[in-house]
Amino acid sequence: MGRRRRQRGRPVTGILVLNKPAGITSNDALQRVKYLMYAAKAGHTGSLDPMATGVLPICLGEATKFTQFLLDADKRYRSTFRFGISTRTGDAEGEVVEESSAAELTASQVEQALETFRGEIEQVPSMYSALKKDGKPLYKLAREGVEVEREPRPVTIHRFELLDFRPGERAEADVEIHCSKGTYVRTLAEDLGEVLGCGAHVSALHRTGAGSFTGEDAVTLEQLEKLREGKRGEDLDFLLKPVNAAVAHLMAVNLPDSIAWYFRRGQPVVAPKAYREAGEGDIVRIFESDGPFLGVGEVLEDGMLAPRRLMVEPD
Repeated sequence: MGRRRRQRGRPVTGILVLNKPAGITSNDALQRVKYLMYAAKAGHTGSLDPMATGVLPICLGEATKFTQFLLDADKRYRSTFRFGISTRTGDAEGEVVEESSAAELTASQVEQALETFRGEIEQVPSMYSALKKDGKPLYKLAREGVEVEREPRPVTIHRFELLDFRPGERAEADVEIHCSKGTYVRTLAEDLGEVLGCGAHVSALHRTGAGSFTGEDAVTLEQLEKLREGKRGEDLDFLLKPVNAAVAHLMAVNLPDSIAWYFRRGQPVVAPKAYREAGEGDIVRIFESDGPFLGVGEVLEDGMLAPRRLMVEPD
């Protein structure tokens, strides 16, 4: 029986909010943060395309158990749409497939068209998305020249506002978007261009928020590298957000020490009366007597709280 391979890195826990630079993948950014923090375990919370920049929360250690909550969270973007050019990928990196004049396009027309995309809509995912077909990402199939049928998916556009409009043969619009999980901004650009009859693609994309995290929380790779010079990974720990920040939108439940003992060990517990307004199936975040964050639990039919994601106590 072989010897178990020792895990490289330290068991650091927390959330590093990165301002991802353009030109690298989200996984490249993740690996760089993991190296700089000398972390044993890390995971990101929703990919940004290489050309995109902005808020990319990276979960370290025990925080990786809560990445799904950030994946499911609303996102906010600022983007530039360029009209008159349609590309194969829906962004500036793709091959141009069609061109037409956007010289007659006005800000008023764009404003009016944006209205049709607000609220609950259905969106056909791009072939250049990370969605999978038979286990293979669509973008890999697209690069092989294969196109598959995609079913429309419901998404919610909470905000879709025109910030600036620059007319011309290749008119441009700067927009602000607040949307639900699973929304593809490149698809919004393509669909908007189709409605306006001139085609469009994303020429710039910056994520300004993911869940409760904003650009004000974020640090750049350049800042991390400068802070790391001549120091150790633990010297960057002051930048980490607490794990419970990933679920800050959930109701907080405080358990007395005697009850928390059982919850920590994976057993359903009786919810304190003060928190029984939570409904069956609701997910709540759990603390021990206003102290450490224990994880999240689900409210059962009988009012009990069942553990769903638990923090592991340090040795």
